[in-house]
Amino acid sequence: MDTATTSAPLFTSKELVTDQEVRWCPGCGDYSILKQVQTVIPELGIPREKFVFISGIGCSSRFPYYMETYGMHSIHGRATAIASGLRATRKDLSVWIVTGDGDSMSIGGNHFIHLLRRNLNVNVLLFNNQIYGLTKGQYSPTSEEGKVTKSTPYGSIDHPFNPIALAMGADGTFIARSMDRDPVHLKEMLRKSAAHKGTSFLEIYQNCNVFNDGTFEMFTEKATKKQEALFVETGKPLLFGQNNELGIKLDGFKPVVVNINENGNSINDIWVHDTSDRVKAGILSRFFDSPEKEGHYPRPFGVFYEEDRPCYEDVMEDQVNQVIAAKGKGNLDKLLRGSEVWDIK
Repeated sequence: MDTATTSAPLFTSKELVTDQEVRWCPGCGDYSILKQVQTVIPELGIPREKFVFISGIGCSSRFPYYMETYGMHSIHGRATAIASGLRATRKDLSVWIVTGDGDSMSIGGNHFIHLLRRNLNVNVLLFNNQIYGLTKGQYSPTSEEGKVTKSTPYGSIDHPFNPIALAMGADGTFIARSMDRDPVHLKEMLRKSAAHKGTSFLEIYQNCNVFNDGTFEMFTEKATKKQEALFVETGKPLLFGQNNELGIKLDGFKPVVVNINENGNSINDIWVHDTSDRVKAGILSRFFDSPEKEGHYPRPFGVFYEEDRPCYEDVMEDQVNQVIAAKGKGNLDKLLRGSEVWDIK
């Protein structure tokens, strides 16, 4: 959020630990995310009583119990609506929404896209484990095609959501991705999310070691991470591989993987990331389980896109002030009574 700064901490990470027993399965990726959030929050220069964590339903939605701040464990898919109301009336608060792929992409999908387009100054943390963990392993809106689960014993025939592409389509103003098993990168993305004025959306790949273990291990394991993960930074070329020998260049609007040491390729030919370029961010968001005919692309991590756009609550406040200046304060009792009445007999 725009009020975030990096100054001397006003409190410590230990002061964010509650007396509640953490009830995630041993080995769950949520533990890492909780730890990184508790590490970053004290750095932001905001008093602890100004933080609010709001969640929906799911394993991730237990998060407010484990943060010694204000918070609410709300209802399925509606954390975004509750957070919108809070932020619209309390601009002094730092509001964080914690949700999962089922909570936000299924029952909460409509609320999610409208939050992004309205651009309230809140932060969304989407824990994506590509499964319903709390209800014991059904496929979710982000599960891959063919996924065998308790609810799809012959394999899912649904085409999955791509959360980053969905956020791009909803005109989100800050769109990023990180993962639970890369704490250094995750903390960096949390800081950038907090610094953005507007709705920040951070997708976090989170391992469910009970119902979907190892789904993201190609991006986290030492043997494959450099080949499969592409860490993007604005102003830097898109390079990956064991020795950064591979890069992405654009052939028109088509991304092409090349070896910069072969066939006359040069690092000067490689696509340089720019978080303000919506078109290229859209292309980057589609590096997602590409069909073989399109080639295999590494999965991007980092900030895909960021723009400066007025926040909903600021525009709303300006509009209210203009109406008051022109017409004076309204009379709520008179409005509720109205002029149109009828008798019921």
